[in-house]
Amino acid sequence: MRVPQDLVFPLASGEWKRMDNRAGATSPTPNTPDHKGNPDAWTEWLATPPGRYLLQWEGRQLACAVGNVFGYYAVQLGMPALDALADNRMPHRIRVLQGTRPVAEGEWQPDLRVADYGELPFASQSVDLVVMPHRLEDCTDPHQLLREVDRVLRPEGRLVVLGINPWSLWGLRQALPGWLGGGFLPHAGALIGAPHVRDWIRLLSFEPDDTVYGGYAWPFLRQEWLARSQRFLERAGDRWWPVCGAVYLVSAVKRVRGMRLVGPAWRGVPARHGAAVAMGGRGSSCREPASMSAEDKRSRLRRAGHSARTQGAGPRDGNPL
Repeated sequence: MRVPQDLVFPLASGEWKRMDNRAGATSPTPNTPDHKGNPDAWTEWLATPPGRYLLQWEGRQLACAVGNVFGYYAVQLGMPALDALADNRMPHRIRVLQGTRPVAEGEWQPDLRVADYGELPFASQSVDLVVMPHRLEDCTDPHQLLREVDRVLRPEGRLVVLGINPWSLWGLRQALPGWLGGGFLPHAGALIGAPHVRDWIRLLSFEPDDTVYGGYAWPFLRQEWLARSQRFLERAGDRWWPVCGAVYLVSAVKRVRGMRLVGPAWRGVPARHGAAVAMGGRGSSCREPASMSAEDKRSRLRRAGHSARTQGAGPRDGNPL
């Protein structure tokens, strides 16, 4: 689904910003290229047999990872040869590309172009899903990119990261270019393993909940040799050495802890009230309230004694009545 030409995004200040996405309207030229070295290196490499093999595996895993993620806004950062949001059902699926290079045939057209992935044109906590296929490997500052993704994601939003495993046959081939006749992967950036990615995002607001490894075939450029090793190693790798796959997928959820107000401990104090007063007829005993003054108590006792003497005077005087 293509975003409309005049796409409206809310800013953090509550105002609105209209992003001009007409044909020919692009962001300023970035300081760093989309890929280290040749900007078209990934496009050319993904057309090779190992590149197609990688795209097939990542497409299957992304269908499971993002297919049931719901919300309103989903964002993919880079890698136009892979449609990471194809199986997602959100109404707004935004594909962001860095730089001004033209897209090749078969790649998706970007909805937004940015000068730097570390400065995304989205409001804070406005996106429900962010997919980053091989962005950390090509980024000059991966920590800033992760902080920016943490800023734009909503609470309970999902982050999906794809990368090349340095502890794999593909990573070994890339680390030893002189022995094996040149680099195997299309860039010279440092490969970041899945454990490092999980540690980095835990320091932010993310909770990793799934990590998948795959791609156990030998790093051959020829299709026949790649297919021959794939038939055996795919079954054995999932069972015997799953963490040695050539590529990995890390999925995490953004958690925002709720705030609980902690105040002083309230203790129950009995209410102050006067003593109970019995209601009755003549001769009934009465209790004075606890708040009565001493002078009132003496006056009440004098009246009670005078009443008692008056009631008992008749029989003692010999009155016949």
